[in-house]
Amino acid sequence: MNLKTTFDGLILDNPLMPASGPLVGDTEKLIFMKEAGCGAVVTKTISTKEPHIPKPCIYGDRDFVMNSELWSEHSKERWVNEFLPEYQKVKDRPLIVSVGYTKEDMDILIPLLDPFADAFEVSTHYVGTDLSVIANTVKTIRSHTVKPIYMKISPHIPNPAQFARVIKENGANGIVAINSLGPTMKIDIASRSILYAPESGFVWTSGPVIKHLALATVYTIKRAEPSLTVIGVGGIQSADDVIEFLLAGASGVQMLSAALLKGKQLYRKIIEDLPKKLDKYGFSSVQEVIDSTLSNQVRYERHVPELIEDKCIKCDLCVKVCPYFAISMQDVITFDADKCFQCGLCVVKCPTGAIKMEME
Repeated sequence: MNLKTTFDGLILDNPLMPASGPLVGDTEKLIFMKEAGCGAVVTKTISTKEPHIPKPCIYGDRDFVMNSELWSEHSKERWVNEFLPEYQKVKDRPLIVSVGYTKEDMDILIPLLDPFADAFEVSTHYVGTDLSVIANTVKTIRSHTVKPIYMKISPHIPNPAQFARVIKENGANGIVAINSLGPTMKIDIASRSILYAPESGFVWTSGPVIKHLALATVYTIKRAEPSLTVIGVGGIQSADDVIEFLLAGASGVQMLSAALLKGKQLYRKIIEDLPKKLDKYGFSSVQEVIDSTLSNQVRYERHVPELIEDKCIKCDLCVKVCPYFAISMQDVITFDADKCFQCGLCVVKCPTGAIKMEME
């Protein structure tokens, strides 16, 4: 199975990369990602000053991470003089160097980091929503490098399509979509206090919970500017998720939060699972997924759900969740055709697949 993906002159043996964050913060971590089999490696975001980070700073729940980490805790000098030269000795795949945040930062950082980077990822998390500021940042970066530039879009950007147009016009090659969601917060009721946060009280949320927002952003950007490369990030935790992002318009994907929740072995597992999943869905390569057209099969006529009685365990979950009060337990689960809105919620919530609904 051919897992290769190629964009902007970068050749990746597979589409999975780490996302910028705590798992890619020094030489040891970069080497781990290489040895885990990632198609490209991404650094933690390097900036011109060291951050002030509260401790503890990372909270993990079942399907999300809250994080008040900022950019790299290490200085730009340590990256340039230690981490990146050491990684260069073993580097055998593209290295995307993440940088932030302002135009003035770029004047300093890009010349320093350009000898080590195959491409740049640029975080826009702390520069607001003024697209003229982002445009000038792209222009500044382009004045210092011929390497691919990928601008990382934050969910608070109100118009992703316009963001895509502006960064393309000013010299960027693509977009990484999306950054973490926020501001958010974590409250401890017992102590009446805010946890994991700096003085602002706010943290950023990532992980599986933001996947569907990320998918929609990738799709929106690719439809608006088909020539831009899109790297999908936000909520990936399985090979199926990788395929979904590729179908939505991504040429590669990044993951970090799921590895914080499930363990760092998840990178290798997804890469190993990907050929089997591609075969299951009838694809012969990653490129075939990328080249596929995603259809939108809108229908307005449905049938009332039907019960597969031998699968029903009589848990009554469908009765409890039905928003139209159309399901009752008589001798068996029964659907009231007059009340049923054919919304489909009972079908997806049934734990045993005992409810089906035919589509016209």
